[in-house]
Amino acid sequence: MNACVVMTVLAPDRTGIVQTLSQTVADCGGNWLESRMARLAGQFAGILKVEIVEEKAAALIAALEGLEGMSIHATIEGPDGDTSREHLNLDVVGNDRPGIVKALSAAIAGAGANLEDLQTALESAPMAGHPIFHAKGIVSLPDDLAPGALIEAIETVGEDLNVTVEE
Repeated sequence: MNACVVMTVLAPDRTGIVQTLSQTVADCGGNWLESRMARLAGQFAGILKVEIVEEKAAALIAALEGLEGMSIHATIEGPDGDTSREHLNLDVVGNDRPGIVKALSAAIAGAGANLEDLQTALESAPMAGHPIFHAKGIVSLPDDLAPGALIEAIETVGEDLNVTVEE
């Protein structure tokens, strides 16, 4: 039976981090399924999911945690949970301010939705040059929540937010 190992990786950015991780996964017999990685403030930050024979999962985790210069937190998970919920692609743009991610995530959770993926960035406003907050994500909805209700909840965060949702 197979298990999934889900992990976070943090290390000072340098050439070869992904190669080292992928070689370790391959050497232990794992299959790299999905990942998201970025360079943030000089640090390599990543999350990844690896499938491996259940009996080899602990050895993979030990090998990963033994890699020098990397902070790795890993956990063994079973199969993915309920995937029958409706998923929406969310795009939010507005003036940047402290606490905007807190307010946005609280509005989504308060409406009963689950934020499954989130990418945020500051972008230069066209013609003005001041920072604009931009968030893209995937939100799953419970059966009793209409997409319009989620948009209304997000729009309560601020009048300046432009919210776009695609099913």
